[in-house]
Amino acid sequence: MKTIDRNRTLLVIDDDQVFCQALIDDFSSEGIEVFAAFNKTEGLRICSQHKIDVVLLDQKLPDGKGVTLCEPILELNDQTKIIFITAFPTFDNALQAIKAGAYDYLSKPIDLEELHLAIERAFRVLELEKTSQFSNYRLKKEKENSLLVGNFGGRGDIERMLHLAASVDSPLLITGETGTGKNVVAHVVHFKSNNSEAPFIYINCAALPENLVESELFGYEKGAFTGASGMKKGIFEIAEGGTLLLDEIGAMPLHLQAKLLGVLDDGKIRRLGGQSLIPVHVRIIAATNSNLEIGVKEKQFREDLFYRLSVLRLHLPPLRERKEDIPELCGFFISQIAGKRKISIPENEFDKLRNYSWPGNIRELKNIIERAILLHGDILYPSLLIGNREEKSGTIVNPDFSTIANWQTGGNASSTGGKLQTLEEINKDYIHYVLQTCSGNLSKSARTLGISLSTLKRKLKEYGIRNSEMVQNKQD
Repeated sequence: MKTIDRNRTLLVIDDDQVFCQALIDDFSSEGIEVFAAFNKTEGLRICSQHKIDVVLLDQKLPDGKGVTLCEPILELNDQTKIIFITAFPTFDNALQAIKAGAYDYLSKPIDLEELHLAIERAFRVLELEKTSQFSNYRLKKEKENSLLVGNFGGRGDIERMLHLAASVDSPLLITGETGTGKNVVAHVVHFKSNNSEAPFIYINCAALPENLVESELFGYEKGAFTGASGMKKGIFEIAEGGTLLLDEIGAMPLHLQAKLLGVLDDGKIRRLGGQSLIPVHVRIIAATNSNLEIGVKEKQFREDLFYRLSVLRLHLPPLRERKEDIPELCGFFISQIAGKRKISIPENEFDKLRNYSWPGNIRELKNIIERAILLHGDILYPSLLIGNREEKSGTIVNPDFSTIANWQTGGNASSTGGKLQTLEEINKDYIHYVLQTCSGNLSKSARTLGISLSTLKRKLKEYGIRNSEMVQNKQD
């Protein structure tokens, strides 16, 4: 007999105390937490205090019919599996139990092996339901996170291309600088397509060692190479019916480019070490931040594959060319990171953000907003966290922290050497600076920082900042 999965709970509701004890002894040895109740009232109380996975419910109980417990048990936990037990196995009794919400139906006298199988089956169904719920939740979150934010600077042609790409299964090539949102756009295309419920698989061609890319994409047969102890499906087979995003396509080795071209032309793959061709139906989206035309000229990328991938082509502009989208992007990232927290950004902050060149594009903006939420509380000043590259000196400084640097070094900010601070150092320095600016007034400093007074006091203790060092130590 198979061992039932651990970390499960079982409740036996039966007035036969010997029967209950026997099941406690039996199933506890399987690693299951077993509860017992001898009447309806006690059974319902246990269900209200514990998360019960499976209930063995007897039909005849001292304080009423067991079937009347099905509805209140499921109201407490609709995932609970109720196995109904009766000494009167009639069709009407079975129908009544199933209508009341029972998962399974057994008759007395109970065969112990049959009971084990029924409980094991109930646990398996419960696990499958949880896996399905998690998959649905993840799919829902992926859909939410794939929302297209902004209008790309009023470029209606990009919006039209997205709708076109979602309506067909032709290969799509997405180009653009790092951080412009190529992966997000690929998700949008997938979730707008007719195959939105099918798998969306991502692979970074530059992240995998060259000797592993082929086996990852096409799979392998047993004995194909040393260590291939069994057959393994490749990503093309796993993505069947869905979308495969090949990121950094320009880094794909030339010999694999030829195989990819064959898949695009024939719709078939061959596993490593295999002899037969396997049909696959997968929509290919390729993304790159490199210039594939130059790669073609330099013989680093196949020209025929480039044209095959470019049936549809979409270029994403950098953030510096779509700065009008910054407020909307900031709002989206705040809602994504902070949830229902009420967080705002002063209007003059957006002017500062628009004046920045954003070399890291949207990814850099998201990082800045996330750091600002950690540092600034409910009013964000993301411009304070912007890194600026000084072309002449080749060093990186935090320009909007120059006031803090001047204050720390007695007016000689250059003494910092342009060294980047850690997040904790920035947090401590900014709190110290605000306290100094507010003459040590804790309440005013807390309002300026956008945090509560208790949080400020905790931070002062954490960072070892003594308020007695300030010009004025008071709370208004």
